[in-house]
Amino acid sequence: MDKIFINGNIRTMDPAIPLAEAVAVKNGLIVRVGSNQEIRQLQTSGTQVIDLQGKLLLPGFNDSHIHLLSYGYSLEKVSLGRARCLDDIIDEGRAFLRKHPDTRWMQGRGWNNEDWDVKEYPTRYDLDRISSEIPISFVRTCAHVIAVNSKALEIMGIGRNPVQPEGGRIDADQNGDPLGIFKEEARNLVYDAVPSLSEADIRRMLLKGAGKLLECGITSVQSDDLEAVAASEYQKVLKVYLELSEERSLPVRVYQQCLLPPLSRLKEFFSLGYHWGQGNDLFRIGPLKLLGDGSLGGRTAYMSEPYADDPTTRGIHTFTQAELDELIAAAHAQGMPCAVHCIGDGQMYMTFESIEKAMLRNPKPDMRHSLIHCQITDEQLLKKFRNLKVIAHIQPIFLNTDIAIAESRVGKEKARTSYNWRTLADTGVIYACGSDSPVEHFDVMKNIYCAVTRKTLAGDPAGGWHPEQCLTVEQAVRGFTLNGAYASYEENVKGSISVGKYADFALLDQNIFDMEPDAIKEVAVLMTVLGGDIVFEK
Repeated sequence: MDKIFINGNIRTMDPAIPLAEAVAVKNGLIVRVGSNQEIRQLQTSGTQVIDLQGKLLLPGFNDSHIHLLSYGYSLEKVSLGRARCLDDIIDEGRAFLRKHPDTRWMQGRGWNNEDWDVKEYPTRYDLDRISSEIPISFVRTCAHVIAVNSKALEIMGIGRNPVQPEGGRIDADQNGDPLGIFKEEARNLVYDAVPSLSEADIRRMLLKGAGKLLECGITSVQSDDLEAVAASEYQKVLKVYLELSEERSLPVRVYQQCLLPPLSRLKEFFSLGYHWGQGNDLFRIGPLKLLGDGSLGGRTAYMSEPYADDPTTRGIHTFTQAELDELIAAAHAQGMPCAVHCIGDGQMYMTFESIEKAMLRNPKPDMRHSLIHCQITDEQLLKKFRNLKVIAHIQPIFLNTDIAIAESRVGKEKARTSYNWRTLADTGVIYACGSDSPVEHFDVMKNIYCAVTRKTLAGDPAGGWHPEQCLTVEQAVRGFTLNGAYASYEENVKGSISVGKYADFALLDQNIFDMEPDAIKEVAVLMTVLGGDIVFEK
């Protein structure tokens, strides 16, 4: 036996053996789960013994929707999340430029105008205060809006009365002059202009980002990384991932949510020999990822009715119904599930229609299509998840920011049926939990705290926001373990501490099943184990 982990409070997430004291590992797999006495009998002279000292051991966490490359990339950009006013982002940009005077194109991420007293977006003229000599692009926290300066507009060739791209918007003033604000599909104009990442850049950023995940007990992610590069360069990202996994250098297991529109690019992907499930135990090609609509904060999520606080708009849907039908049908026909970003209820109705059409025209067993975010829902939509067996990818930590804006955006009645995670769980819908990092932080304990308290990280409101929708701790942990594994068709190899599965574990310093829910956000990960190897230890 290679290793035995003993004296633990082990929550296996396996109903056959829900609780255990010890687990035995050989060749990276779990070979026995049971009592200390049972597992001790497997010990040989070469066995490494790890004493868990009564701490809580869980399956390794699975973040079901993240942007790992963008997170690694963000560590090298101007960090704007702390800004509390427009002047703060100007100051951050100037400080970055002083520290990095050779910057060719300044990129930043994380500003949130909802945190400011004056909530207008930064414009080209604001960012010109940082520099008019080099191009600047600052991405909003939601990643659905980008602000650029005048130099960037010049390089991009964007002048008066810009042509509006389908599924996006370039904001302009009353004279038609662009303000430097790019929304949804218009963002691709910015991404195509910034210097492209080399394979060495991608490798460095992935490794840097993945290393941070281990500190939070995360051993698996379902990651949308093709969005971090120009659309035509997706093969570069897949190549680096496949190389890292074959070298056994990838720090976490990755199931790639492949952003591949338009239809011509998806067809090219298949013609080049790529296919769903391709890869190994560290990296696999996953579903077709589609960006259906925008964000709640940016008022670009597509609603069935106008926004309560801006009746002039219902948001933006990236695709027409016909385009969405074609993309989902094409992937479905190739046995590739679809994972569609849907925040607004209007976008969810469009997506369910496309999924239902594909399933009726081309029935296939066990096609695990999914919706990502699924925030603004009504009772009919909640039923559709169950009836169509569609997986809901939810991000509990979104409540930390969305509690403050949800009712103003969609009204009190629609807010009541939104973020309805307990309803999904109790009606048998498979829900998988994630963070959408770098939009929000991937700290699993903070996510579980938000899921079980329905409060912000500051503890508001007292009693929780619509507390009847709180998940139990058991349900929240399931969302980050077994349900996440199901979403990637890997419930037979991970997601629970069961014989035959990967020896992926997270050891916590406190028992989250036996403590005040408000304290869960402070719980720390002591150890992370991937394939039987201790890859992080505090």
